[in-house]
Amino acid sequence: MEDLGLVAWPPEPIRTDRLVLREPEPRDRAAFIELLASPEVHTYLGGPRPRDELEREMSGAPERWPGSFVVDLDGSMIGQILLRRATGNRRPAAEGKADLGYLFLPQAWGFGYAAEACAAALGWLAGALPGEPVVLTTQTANAGSMRLAAKLGFTEVERFEAWGAEQWLGMWSPVTPSS
Repeated sequence: MEDLGLVAWPPEPIRTDRLVLREPEPRDRAAFIELLASPEVHTYLGGPRPRDELEREMSGAPERWPGSFVVDLDGSMIGQILLRRATGNRRPAAEGKADLGYLFLPQAWGFGYAAEACAAALGWLAGALPGEPVVLTTQTANAGSMRLAAKLGFTEVERFEAWGAEQWLGMWSPVTPSS
């Protein structure tokens, strides 16, 4: 995966009714480690990473790169939104397109934060790269992620087998005013 190209980074923080999407800061380190070490978060992502390994690797501030947003609720990180260019993708429909990923701490599940944050990130991307389609891949067994994809307006492009499970590839295209 690569960054988003000629997008000015970092953008101003993106504010929704309840959340702020912003760059990672040193104070987010513990939440990042929790996110990456969580068995619940990584049920459909190949499993969690060992906490001691994460503690060693992330010695200071979390890495900053274009397309990585911390999802902040009342001053605390509850998740991460990832927007990256899908390069080297084995699915031709996804190749070269922006790819949406998201991870949220289990205590933030069920409150609509993922939908709110992802919608805000997609809105930002539509302004930064007008007309840019976005892809999203998830396991079909991940019911929550499948509901979120539908709620955000992703439509199915294909299903395929990978990593020992059926995967779903969806695409979102921004609404552009008609001439």
